[in-house]
Amino acid sequence: MTRQTSIAAALVLLFSAPFAQAIDNAPVNALQGAAVLRPATAAAANGAANGAAVLKVDEYKETDVWGRIRSGYAIPDINNNLVERHTRSYSAKPDYMARISGRASLYLFHVVQELEKRGMPTELALLPVIESAFNPQALSTASAAGLWQFVPGTGKDYDLKQNMFKDERRGVLASTDAALTYLQRLYTMFGDWQLALAAYNWGEGNVQKAIKKNQALGKPTDFESLADLMPAETRNYVPKLQAVKNIVANPGQYNVVLPVIDNQPYFTAIDKTSDIDLAVAAQLAEMSIDEFKALNPQFKRPVITGDDRTKILLPQKNAEKFHLNLAQWGQALSSWTTHRITSAKESISSLASKFGTTPEVIRQANNIPMQTRLKAGSTILVPKTSASAGTDIADSIVDSAVMALEADRGDKVRSSRYKTKATAASNSRVSRNTNSRRKHR
Repeated sequence: MTRQTSIAAALVLLFSAPFAQAIDNAPVNALQGAAVLRPATAAAANGAANGAAVLKVDEYKETDVWGRIRSGYAIPDINNNLVERHTRSYSAKPDYMARISGRASLYLFHVVQELEKRGMPTELALLPVIESAFNPQALSTASAAGLWQFVPGTGKDYDLKQNMFKDERRGVLASTDAALTYLQRLYTMFGDWQLALAAYNWGEGNVQKAIKKNQALGKPTDFESLADLMPAETRNYVPKLQAVKNIVANPGQYNVVLPVIDNQPYFTAIDKTSDIDLAVAAQLAEMSIDEFKALNPQFKRPVITGDDRTKILLPQKNAEKFHLNLAQWGQALSSWTTHRITSAKESISSLASKFGTTPEVIRQANNIPMQTRLKAGSTILVPKTSASAGTDIADSIVDSAVMALEADRGDKVRSSRYKTKATAASNSRVSRNTNSRRKHR
């Protein structure tokens, strides 16, 4: 095996290491510093207009993000049996709530900050508890992905790139921006946050039909009046958020301990100026692969590619280390390039020999299951050779690359069986998406 191959193999093994524990083990209090100020409330502004005494700016400081969320609650409360049931359920699982809070500690400040910029209710920052348990790697049976659980189609509607190299439905910055934009659109449509949330879960078309049905019967059209027309998932959706909202408002009442999340940014975004192996980026930032992936879950391959809008998120202190180490690196940042399969004769074994590596390295880098082979027209990652050293993967390839697989045996029985299973799985996904109660998932 060549030195280049050894490096590639090592990077693949690093990349393929489990990182599901990262968001559970991430430090909650990663940074210390001054609190961020909240803007004056509308009430204070009105008081000033009426000549009333205005509170000092210092009184709007919050010591942690939970307090900042509480102070921005703006969606009317509901109180029914479902809320009580879900509140009991969440509060009966303090370890589960602590785990979710630990995950959320990486992302909550950013989400709350974006909500405040848009003048949106801050309890919407708790919605990922219901959607994904704050796990950016969450994937539903309807192929909804990320913290905010976008299905592929709605993700594309909101400019979330999905290609062989990355899935921005999982990216913290892009998916949060898309989710808040979508929620704002729904609120504008319905003029009611509870109905907007129901539409986020069930689809705006379904909520509109339910409203029209009640209107025709002379019945109210608020969330609770429409609940009987909703599927169980949506009927429970807003009560679940209310339950989490109640616990965050008064955790002691429910015997829940919320870990302190400092009211300051956990991460900062740095520009990617050229292709860089994910393992190299983590090494330069002095982070484990798991820690790096927790903040950058959108990257699907062992190399980070893409245009100028591609950002890498790092904790503030690690960003400083990244820049210092990068300045002294003196080696290639990326060991990967792409190769397009032009003939069915190009097997993974022959490709491994051609690029001086092993079949296992190619399979791991491209997530190619055993007993499958590449179809002609597929684009895959391969280790760089001297001819491709120093060359980035073109944006056009990043945007258009596809990979298609088939059974690795030529006999018709196996091929037919593989195609039948693949077709059945595909049809099942289409059916779930078509009948999904959640347009965005």
